Amino acid sequence: MIDFILLKLRYNNTRHILLAFLLSFAMSPVITQSMPYCTKHARMDRSRINIGVYHLQPYATDEPHIRDLKDCGIDFVLCMRDERPALDLLYKYGVGAILYDVLPQWWPKQKKNGQMKNIYPMEMYIKAAKKWKDHPAVWAMDLGDEPSALDFAHCADVMRKMEEQLANQFIYLCLYPNYASVTENTTNQALSQLGTSTYAEHIKEYCRLIPADYLCYDYYVYSSKTNANKVPKYFENLQVTADACTATNRSLWITLQVNSKLPELWISLNQLRYQAYTSMAFGAENIIWACYTGGWWTNQVIDSAGNKTEQYPKLQQVNKEIHALSPVYMKYRRASTSFVGFDNTPWLKGSGIPSAAEHNDGVFAHLHATDHSPLVIGSMLSRNADGTHAVFICSADDPNDKAPCKHTLHFTVAPGKRLKAHSGEGEVPVRQIDTDTYSITIQSCQGILIEAI
Repeated sequence: MIDFILLKLRYNNTRHILLAFLLSFAMSPVITQSMPYCTKHARMDRSRINIGVYHLQPYATDEPHIRDLKDCGIDFVLCMRDERPALDLLYKYGVGAILYDVLPQWWPKQKKNGQMKNIYPMEMYIKAAKKWKDHPAVWAMDLGDEPSALDFAHCADVMRKMEEQLANQFIYLCLYPNYASVTENTTNQALSQLGTSTYAEHIKEYCRLIPADYLCYDYYVYSSKTNANKVPKYFENLQVTADACTATNRSLWITLQVNSKLPELWISLNQLRYQAYTSMAFGAENIIWACYTGGWWTNQVIDSAGNKTEQYPKLQQVNKEIHALSPVYMKYRRASTSFVGFDNTPWLKGSGIPSAAEHNDGVFAHLHATDHSPLVIGSMLSRNADGTHAVFICSADDPNDKAPCKHTLHFTVAPGKRLKAHSGEGEVPVRQIDTDTYSITIQSCQGILIEAI
């Protein structure tokens, strides 16, 4: 955080920018610890973006299917079973597994919130860990899904104990999205699901209690016929979780949607991009897709007969783009995210998130689309503190992929900086308009990272 403030002071000698940054930092509801206990990730390469998928059913675990999985750009599989022939093939093709059938699984929807310690005492986990034999394809063990904050303390104890017992695995835990507790809920309804009266408090408790260096949750923005109401909640959720990760030095992981709740809806390539690149504007480092094979809903990437659907080439393409961006993207860490040009759209309605006319962060300034279309812009700092700075931009004008088009972006940059722009399809030309003003072209739903070196 200090280096971000110094950038402000160096390149913009105005008190109000520094004051606004300090106020936003001070008002954050989730600053609870400066450095979480770091879990072991011996087999997951955390220097890169990792792409996961939920579910690899038995009908898709022979060698041709696992080769296709790798060719689709998948790095790891969640909800995988401890089936040695399938794990051998995953290892052969360099795909990791997160197993769900080794440790007792806590599903609070079926159990009583706050009773995890009584129903699954520590002795059950210790027994399971001692019985299990290691396999090199296994990166982690799943502890369960969407626990109440009332069970966070026991989850934390189990995480610590299991990482003593398991030589090479970390413990995986996924949280609720914010639509688990809608504004219409009473306090009692929220408490019965989240274990807290608000979602922000739920995330704050996670950061206070859970000894993990990541925060993972799922959000399915296309899970209804219209996403007009879900997009603002999606951005609100990203703001809360990303700010929590930035404040507590955690990595943001997010599960997104490649399949459909409604059979007549198929997620388009641009809708996959929209989800991935808006998440990356908030600093997401692991992107997980649901579902690759049957798990829930319909229109999976691989159907129940084991055949590729139209989702396979779409997912393969967006994963290729994400992996291509990964080396330069992971040189930086997210400092903040701004919304530019959203005033005449429904995409922030009711979220409480302000829209700005342009993005200014002390290095990049006056960044906007000339047609005033909406942009989600992540301000990023070099991880090795070498003074380089970047912005990650997603053109967020068309989440429904109804009328994709090109947009022209204009911006200025601090003196003495050399610019380099990247997309998932290669280097992007940066045009100099005058002494310190530049321009690039971006497509709807595209993500572009611009470095100021």
